[in-house]
Amino acid sequence: MTDKPFELPNPDPRPEGEVDELKRIWATPKGFGLFTAVNNTVIGTLYIGAAFLFFVLAGILALLMRTQLAVGDNSFLSQDLYNQIFTTHGTTMMFLFAVPAVEALGVMLLPQMLAARDLPFPRLSAFAIWAYIIGGLVFFSTVLYDLAPKGGWFMYPPLTLTEYQPGNNADFWLLGIGFIEISAIAGAIEIIVGALRTRPPGMTLARMPIFAWAMLIFAAMIVFAFPAVILATMLLEIERAFGWPFFTAALGGDALLWQHLFWFFGHPEVYIIFLPAAGLVSMMIPTMAQTPLVGYRLIVVALIATGFFSFGLWVHHMFTTGIPGLSLAFFSAASMAVAIPSGIQVFSWIATMAAGRQRFRITVPSLFILGFLFIFVLGGLTGVMVAVVPFDFQAHDSYFIVAHFHYVLVGGMVFPLFATFYYWAPMVSSRMLSERLGKWAFWLMFIGFNTAFFPMHITGLVGMPRRVWTYPSNLGWDILNSISTAGAFIMAAGVGVFIIDLIRNFRFGEGGPENPWGAGTLEFLPNDVYSTRSIPHVTSLEPLWDRPSLSREVAEGHHYLPNAPTGRRETLVTSAVEAKPQYVLQMPGPSWTHLVAAAGTAGFFLLLTIKQVPLAIASGVLAIGACLVWTWELDRPSQGEVEVAKGLRLPTYITGPLSHSWWAMVVLMLVGASLYVSYFFSYLYLWTVSPEVWAPAGAPAPPSLVYPGLSAVMLILGAGCMLWCGRILPEDDRRHWGGMALLIIAAALMVGAVILETWGHWHTGLRPTDSSYGAMVYMASVLEGQIAFVVTIMCLFAVARLVTRQLTAQRRVTFDNAALLYYYAVGQGLFGLLLIHGFPRQLG
Repeated sequence: MTDKPFELPNPDPRPEGEVDELKRIWATPKGFGLFTAVNNTVIGTLYIGAAFLFFVLAGILALLMRTQLAVGDNSFLSQDLYNQIFTTHGTTMMFLFAVPAVEALGVMLLPQMLAARDLPFPRLSAFAIWAYIIGGLVFFSTVLYDLAPKGGWFMYPPLTLTEYQPGNNADFWLLGIGFIEISAIAGAIEIIVGALRTRPPGMTLARMPIFAWAMLIFAAMIVFAFPAVILATMLLEIERAFGWPFFTAALGGDALLWQHLFWFFGHPEVYIIFLPAAGLVSMMIPTMAQTPLVGYRLIVVALIATGFFSFGLWVHHMFTTGIPGLSLAFFSAASMAVAIPSGIQVFSWIATMAAGRQRFRITVPSLFILGFLFIFVLGGLTGVMVAVVPFDFQAHDSYFIVAHFHYVLVGGMVFPLFATFYYWAPMVSSRMLSERLGKWAFWLMFIGFNTAFFPMHITGLVGMPRRVWTYPSNLGWDILNSISTAGAFIMAAGVGVFIIDLIRNFRFGEGGPENPWGAGTLEFLPNDVYSTRSIPHVTSLEPLWDRPSLSREVAEGHHYLPNAPTGRRETLVTSAVEAKPQYVLQMPGPSWTHLVAAAGTAGFFLLLTIKQVPLAIASGVLAIGACLVWTWELDRPSQGEVEVAKGLRLPTYITGPLSHSWWAMVVLMLVGASLYVSYFFSYLYLWTVSPEVWAPAGAPAPPSLVYPGLSAVMLILGAGCMLWCGRILPEDDRRHWGGMALLIIAAALMVGAVILETWGHWHTGLRPTDSSYGAMVYMASVLEGQIAFVVTIMCLFAVARLVTRQLTAQRRVTFDNAALLYYYAVGQGLFGLLLIHGFPRQLG
């Protein structure tokens, strides 16, 4: 089956002045106004720059650690300071560099690869970025004034409980990292909706760039993996602050619960980092070889399979904790199976290079890619080794593991990232980076990395344990550690050369060489602050190769949306599978609201850390207020249908399942469901570990079923109110008192159901500090209370829209989103009531 002959959507010459109008509408603010910018190229560059800054800062900490370990019996760093540096280094690399860096590349590159004017929620991206920058800088600075955490980047209890780590050090990690993960989830929602709904017409899922596939899977993995670590940090912080015993064995808790939750996030995170890097490699290799990617569909399947398998590997990190033998066998097999999809990608890359070997160019990006292949394959081989349970028993707590995960993470992510810097710099810089300096940077980094980390395999096999701050000098480890330290400084020199290259040659702005590598994908179309002059119709995987005239056609405005028909920032929204145009999305421009919201959110979490509760609440109110102002501006009235191409008119306002905001709310509900599934697992896990705590002799009797029964009735009535309200929204812009009353009643019923359920347990004498059972029972109310709080704000926001005559049966997106979340909250609440009151305590 072949496509019909392509016809230009706008074959006639475009009117003069359209380009000037686009430049005016999409102009980047100057001076301090730059902080208000939401353009993906501006905030994407800022995001990448911040992530690279954290990479450099964490690298400096690594050099301090390597200096301490260069020889035995060294006193360069004290034990306490070393533990703080060790924790901050790992936390920064994993939470403040690796995930944000690849998310930043998604914000920067996805709109260009999809020829969209921007991602669908630019202020959400800007909020996530500023929240990450503010929170990350405050967290990293704790190492400068003796407030950094000391429990390792994994923060295992019971060593991180208050008895063993008093003070605020661990709290900075728990609240700071939980907050940063929320920022990452906001970015993931943006990426999922952007990849599915803002593709250019004709770009079906089968024509989507590999990097877009990788980012889509990356974001989906964040949605399902990150809530587990958010719950873990909530549980540990609540135990530290209020004494609820989730991890205290004497009261029915279990420290291994933390490891299950943490590594359910932690092992997928390795692939969350790797998959986007692999997607970038799959984009660069065909260009360097000037030949289409071999096995495109196989690679897509491999990406999906890698994401799927990664969720079955978390016990890979817990082989030595006393897990039953049958579980060890299952997780060992799964750990080996994940090598298959990774191998498919490696062989595809090699086949593509072989197919274009006569045209393959040795440039700085291709050198970093070749270095990545060498290092990552070695890391994968040692990964298969540690998947073998008997070997892992011997090597698990040794420096062999340190070598392994650095080969996987640095090889699998850092080298592709530097290739990306050199390959895509011309997209945002008016000058290309230097080939000469780039080659110096590569060889210093490649030689330095292998010199630093390959000896660690041997160091570990001869007995050196990891997570130590010093060692006796008579054990024979000095030479190997000295070599590793020298290699670390050589690698740092390579990074330093790259920084010099950036300072000399990177100049943000337009005017650089157009498509200097001869790529076939859309990010190298002629672009300006408004992205592409028009949004192209795509008919193949490599449109610039298959249609050489496409760049000229796009620049002359012969494709979709060549102007600004609504007078605002806009992009096309297309169907999720076939990419058929559906409507014109009106997008927000520069604003201070996202910056104020980010600062307020960061202030809320950080002030809670130092127990400044009134100021924290004030910051939270400020953040909520800023979010409400920004949301109020977004729900603009429809401007009817506008012409986006000759003979094609599209609406400018859509509600229901076609709306991009509806899709975002569904993704947010999946985040909430993932968080609650993690709680469900934790509840049942603690029951299996300490069943005697669930029905101890002399414990308070369960509350009367009247309380949960009334709570359930209130939730169901609230859902009925929302359903009724949705059916009677006014057809015109008049005030509707019945709708306002129903929304207020629905919010009150939701809050009342949570309070009634909590009071039912309190009335029996059960306290959350009594046992892990009590703590988990009240934690259900905490989780339902959080969502009830958000639902209440959204319902009151909808009431305000009704009062101001801006919510009608046609203009109802704000209500639809509130209703969706309300129905989800009702479902979660009913399930929680069934869990707490029906199982497993009633069995006792």
